[in-house]
Order: sequence, then structure tokens, then C-alpha cells
Amino acid sequence: MRNKNSWLAVIALLVAFSLWVDLSKNLLVYNPFNDKPLVERNVETKLGLDLRGGLQALLEADVPAETAVTSEDLLNAKNILQNRANALGVSEVVMQTAGDRRIVAEFPGITNPEEVVSALKQTALLEFVDMGTTPVPEGTFIQTDFGVENAPAITESGETIYHTVMTGAGLQTASVSRDQAGDYAISFSLKSDTTDIFGEYTTSHQQQYLAIVLDKQVISAPIIQSPITDGQGQISGNFTQDTAQTLAVQLRSGALPIPIKVVESRTVGPTLGEESLRKSVLAGLIGMAVVILFMGIYYRVPGVIADLALICYALFTLMLFKLIPVVLTLPGIAGFILSVGMAVDANVLIFERLKEELRGGRNLRQAIDLAWSRAWPSIRDSNTSTLITCFILFIFGNTFGASIVKGFSITLALGVGVSLFTAIIVTRTFLHTLLDRLKLAEHPRWFGL
Repeated sequence: MRNKNSWLAVIALLVAFSLWVDLSKNLLVYNPFNDKPLVERNVETKLGLDLRGGLQALLEADVPAETAVTSEDLLNAKNILQNRANALGVSEVVMQTAGDRRIVAEFPGITNPEEVVSALKQTALLEFVDMGTTPVPEGTFIQTDFGVENAPAITESGETIYHTVMTGAGLQTASVSRDQAGDYAISFSLKSDTTDIFGEYTTSHQQQYLAIVLDKQVISAPIIQSPITDGQGQISGNFTQDTAQTLAVQLRSGALPIPIKVVESRTVGPTLGEESLRKSVLAGLIGMAVVILFMGIYYRVPGVIADLALICYALFTLMLFKLIPVVLTLPGIAGFILSVGMAVDANVLIFERLKEELRGGRNLRQAIDLAWSRAWPSIRDSNTSTLITCFILFIFGNTFGASIVKGFSITLALGVGVSLFTAIIVTRTFLHTLLDRLKLAEHPRWFGL
């Protein structure tokens, strides 16, 4: 602990950052040079279906009963639906496959199942369409020649038919980025078999419009500024973070491998969720208060210092919950409350060893270091076994019908990890800072001796 001043600085910075995150709903940091956001993130606490209320829907492959649905198609459909929903801001959706043709979806805070799911299960034919020099506003419906052999230039009703350069199947990745001016943009990469096609087209059509069309509706119409011959490109424009994220999701999601229908849905009332949340928070506060009182009364000064470390533990853990983010459910809150006891368990082992060393005639500095070194094997082994159990529960929680233990395992594992840091680093730093110059012989009762 020769670098205790450095650790004090690290702990102070962590506490300040944790308070900022814990007390905020949105993190916003601007670039001092151009007033554009460097960091822009929503950090509201994410609540699960059982705490917030919402919708649980059962989705099924909309194909004849005699038609086989492969596990790969079902899993891909689940992943596409979940990615679309989460990225488009439809709550913190959780989806699991059930059997060989069904998907169970949970939408916290949602009350209209048909409206939500209909937006997710669209076939989503994505096309990159040659518009030439014709500007086209977003939202316009157009006709394309994709899938039509020998398509005429104009339909019978007089509509122009535009040429599809390629479909969304040619995209490899698409994600939100920043352009050279610092504005939001979408970076994309192409698959090897479409790189040459796209490169030839963009080389011969510079300063012309290339519309991005989803189910025949224009969602963006950028101008080709330069040839894209290496399979890597960027779409820039007047994007916000939300509109850029929406377009990126539409680009990378593609079409569902199988059609999906809603066969059953049920709504969890928000009143039940609010009552569950209120009781869970109350239980957590009572548990924390009991632990703080016990440590302070039984271990005196070291116990009070451990209580300060426990407060740091709570701040750090909540910060991680919001940043990751962790969707809190009732089992998840139970895991956090249990981890509070785990956080104190390490301190109990250390303080009991501290008393033994002090009774053996060690000075306070030696007793603190020896207590930590001799209690560490027990702390390491007990917490390692807990983390292994959490890992097993997490794997088990990925199977249908066992998801209730997944949130429990995540919050407990995070709590155990943070508790190790607070017990080994924070408590020890505080003890050395406050007690190294204290004369034990003058204040034995302060240590319960």
C-alpha cells in the first residue's frame, strides 16, 4: 500500500464518475473545439417486464405445419427481430426460441402488441436504386425492376421504373460513425461478390443519386461523392443519432428468413410492476442499513470504514448496471441484494484476522497487511466458486423457460467482482489512510479489543 495516495485519487475519481452516472439519465459531453457531442448516451435504469409492466408475445413461423423450420432459420429470425427492436428503441426487448418454430418476446413498457410486432416482422426488401440526377425525398414510394425480367421503363399507370443496383444481401456490416465534420454517418462494408459491382457503378455515376429503398419506400437518397471500389463506404447527411441508428439497423437487418405471426400475447400491468419495484428497493435499503449497523457496532472503527467502502460498492455497482446496461428484474435485484452480503463477507474475514494480529502484539500497520494477506486465500476461493456458479446459471438461463435465473446470475457476478475491488483496495486504502498514525494502545476499544 505504498501507493495509497494514488489509490485514493483513483477511488475519488471513480466515486465522482459513479455519482455522475448514477444521478443522470443522459450522459452528454461536448467537444470544446466544435461544440459537437463527444459522448451522447442514455443511461436510464433499464427495468424488466416484471418491474415495468409491458407485453409478452408468442411468435410463430407463419408457414404450413408440414413445412420444416430449421433451427438456424429460427435463430436468425430471433436475432434479426431482437436487433431491430433494441436498436430502434422498442424498450429492452428479450427474445428466446421455444421449440422448433416459436419465439417468446418480452417488450417492457409496451401495450400494443400488433403495432410493435408488425413493424418487426416486415419482409424488409432493401434495395440500392439508381435515381440518376433525379432528386427524391425520403418517404416516397417508387417502383424498381428488381425481380422483374425485361422490365419496361414506365408502368401502365405512368410511373417510372428505376434500376436496382444491388440488394441488402450484398452488405456485410453497417454501423453508426462520424464523418470528417464530426456529424453522424453510417459506415458500411460490402461482401466480396458485390464489391466489384458497386465499385463499377459508383465510378461511372458520381454526383448522381443512389436511393436506399426499403420495401419500395425511399429511406435515404445520398449523392455519390466518390467511387467506392474497396468495399468500404460511408453515408453522410443530416442525421441525428437516432436516425443514423435507425438507418444502420435497416441496412444490416435484411429480410427475415421465415415469415412470423403473433399467436398469443399478454400484458403485465404497470401497477404490479411498480409495487414489485417499490418493495424490492425497500428490501434493498433495509438490507443495506442492517449490514451497515452491524459492521459499525461489532467492528467499531474498521466497521465504519467498511461501511464507507460499502457505499462506494453500491455506487460502483449501480454505475455498471447503467453503463452495460443491465436490465433489472426481480431476480436481478435479488442477486444484487445477495451481493451486498458477499461484499461484507470479505471484510468480516479480514477484520477477524485483524483482531487476531492485534491481540498477538502486532502494530496496526503490520496487523492490517497481515490480515489482508492471510484472509486473501479464503476470500479468493469463496468468490471464485460463486463466480463459477454464476457462469453456470447464466448458461442455463439461455435455455427457454429458465431465463429467470439469467438476471440473477449477471447482477450477482457483477456484485461479486465489485465487492472484491472494494474489499481488497478501497477498504484497505481507507484503513491505512486513517489508522496508520493511530496509537492502538490508547484506543483498544475502537477495534473491539
